[in-house]
Amino acid sequence: MSLRRRAALRTVAVVAVAALVAGASGFLVHANVTSSAEREPLAEVANDPAISLDYTRDSVVMTPASDPNGEGLVFIAGAKIEPVAYAYKLSGLVDAGYTVVIVRPFLNFGLFETRPLSAFTDLAPSVSDWFVGGHSLGGVKACMYADSPDVRGLVLFGSYCANDLSDSELTVISLAGSADGLSTPAKIASNAKTLPADTTFVEIEGANHAAFGDYGLQAGDGDSSIDDSDMRDIITDTITGALP
Repeated sequence: MSLRRRAALRTVAVVAVAALVAGASGFLVHANVTSSAEREPLAEVANDPAISLDYTRDSVVMTPASDPNGEGLVFIAGAKIEPVAYAYKLSGLVDAGYTVVIVRPFLNFGLFETRPLSAFTDLAPSVSDWFVGGHSLGGVKACMYADSPDVRGLVLFGSYCANDLSDSELTVISLAGSADGLSTPAKIASNAKTLPADTTFVEIEGANHAAFGDYGLQAGDGDSSIDDSDMRDIITDTITGALP
């Protein structure tokens, strides 16, 4: 091989490696630019005497201050959304006696998460019965965790499953927003075949994709017309009414 050809191959190799490194670095930067939680809803949770709130960058644990019912929900945050942005919309469950653990998936994308469910349930060792759930891509990952004998039910916010749970005995609740421009009601309906026949499907009038959390606007989404407190109440009432 001539010296010129060797030099050309080395140049190609260097350029390829540089492109790979630049692409990986760019993705890591993109993945870690997240939508932050809005302050007022979080402050309302923090000031609720019925809720014990413990949160870090990677997880939120909300525990009933009194009379916990021994049941808990592990909730996977949507792509690039801060876990604490879901605290207010899920706080009604805590008021009803449930423990809620909201987690940040690896690199902020649920499909990259490889930790076992026990990594999250261990954050609330007093809970004996667990449900899993998630928003958007977080819900897709929750479906994968739901395919386990240790899980009693599944809660989906603006999401649907990539795996088939139709033959399972899970209690499943699927909430859609009528104004969701991302996980549209039509998309959720077309994927309903992956869930048990007795799944509880609820379409929330006026809710968009971002209405399931409190993190501001989201590109490609529809316009929300539902009040945050009404959204919280519908979430709470639907889930507590459907869970055994």
